[in-house]
Amino acid sequence: MFSFWGLLVGGLTVFAGSGLPLGAALGLTGLLILQFHAGGSTYVAVDAVWNVLNSFTLSAIPLFIMLGEIMLRSGVSERIYTALVPLFQRVPGGLLHTNIAVCTLFGAVSGSSLSTAAAVGSVAYPEMTGRGYDRRMVVASLAGGGTLGLLIPPSLSLLIYGALTETSVGRLFLAGLLPGLLFAAMFMLYIFARCLFRPDLAPRGDAAAGLWEILLKLFSLWPFLLLILAIMGSITFGIATPTEAAGVGLIATIIVGRFWGSLTPQTLVASLHAAILLFASIAFVVMGATILAQAVSLLGVPQSILETVRAADLGRLQVLALVVLIYLVLGCFFDGLSLMIMTLPIVVPLMVGLGYDAIWLGVIITILIEIGQVTPPVGLNLSVLVSVTKEKVSLGEAAIATIPYWLILLAGIAGLTALPQIALFLPTALM
Repeated sequence: MFSFWGLLVGGLTVFAGSGLPLGAALGLTGLLILQFHAGGSTYVAVDAVWNVLNSFTLSAIPLFIMLGEIMLRSGVSERIYTALVPLFQRVPGGLLHTNIAVCTLFGAVSGSSLSTAAAVGSVAYPEMTGRGYDRRMVVASLAGGGTLGLLIPPSLSLLIYGALTETSVGRLFLAGLLPGLLFAAMFMLYIFARCLFRPDLAPRGDAAAGLWEILLKLFSLWPFLLLILAIMGSITFGIATPTEAAGVGLIATIIVGRFWGSLTPQTLVASLHAAILLFASIAFVVMGATILAQAVSLLGVPQSILETVRAADLGRLQVLALVVLIYLVLGCFFDGLSLMIMTLPIVVPLMVGLGYDAIWLGVIITILIEIGQVTPPVGLNLSVLVSVTKEKVSLGEAAIATIPYWLILLAGIAGLTALPQIALFLPTALM
């Protein structure tokens, strides 16, 4: 077993350190393990990759990516933002609350943290800095709110988790809904408290919008709300699988983008091109991780780790704390989806073997991935938003300003551990 860990760690270090893409590093390491520790069983890698890429569930990923790209480029995010501005205009924190609300709504169709942060940030940052809002506070709210795109269904993270662990994607989506909404509320509560004591961070508007104007603006969101209903409603009520719902959602997004936004044939082609590139990068990592997972599984490594943990007499909470710590550290150096794909083959059998619910665990891992999105040096949400500000806010400033948001996410993990029914109530009640 010692030689296995040496080959695993050494292979990943050498291949990743040489500048190879992560998918190649994972796949080559897996092939080496299959060759030298599994009796030359490299042929099983081909079957494993084919079975994963031929998965009906996994085919929803490119559809959701395409959906998010169309939303990003069609001006729909700007329409949503404009509609929600009057709602929070006179509340301490003002448009900072709008950022969280728009990120929550946008996450309900895009499924991607990065797309959510980029789409809302490109609209919100110029508008808010022009009104005198603190730049770091703006970026932090966008980075924190952007993470909700990974938890609010439909979520690419939960979709990949479900496909790779053979867990119900519909139940995972429902499990992410209440925690996602609670995190949005906690983010808003933090903004309210911070701006109540520091009004200079978020100047209030000159005139409060009337109730009629607020209702009229909210009613104008009906095309977008129908889009959310088309996706999530069809999954929740068993009308469609997640893949079928993604197809319906994509068609509906094209229609909404054309008649409610500013989608053109050129924009549609650009969205398709961007979606193909993003899915190709994800699929490449999935292929490499699948080969490594096959090698790890074939050698019975998860079972060995589980037996070691049991022999060490570690409690369930101690093991969970260790897993959380590992994800927090690795999240600083790997992008979220790559980290999840790379660790699932070991973490899921271990935690389920200790009695944790697989649906609940998917939500916890997704939250840990969210934290990685806003922690440097890799924190992709921070990098995207720093570029949106044209580097007027540095990566270090953005990282420091975002600390309260990932501390809230960390506190949420503690809350979900104490009260797992927060995540499991909807899947149990509706499916």
